[in-house]
Amino acid sequence: QVQLVESGGGLVQPGESLRLSCAASAIFFSIYTMGWYRQAPGKQRELVALITSGGNTNYADSVKGRFTISRDNAKKTVALQMNSLKPEDTAVYFCNRQTADLPWGQGTQVTVSS
Repeated sequence: QVQLVESGGGLVQPGESLRLSCAASAIFFSIYTMGWYRQAPGKQRELVALITSGGNTNYADSVKGRFTISRDNAKKTVALQMNSLKPEDTAVYFCNRQTADLPWGQGTQVTVSS
């Protein structure tokens, strides 16, 4: 059973930074295109960043220039560096494959508030 474990969330003020991490137990992790998703209260889960097995990245317009996704295939981890955080970034953040078909983890709460 594949497990995804997210960590690194917290409460920060607008303009501050957080670094999220996702650890995966998937055997074939290195070939997956991985993504970070988020779900705000009362909203649908949305994709915010993707990274291919080769390291190519893609971002939602709302986070472009502020968030950076990276991966370490040897450690089977995916990270999301979030800078210049805004209140609208408040959400539970999850990682999953691009196809979003792995079992979802618990996610990690990010709250941006003054």
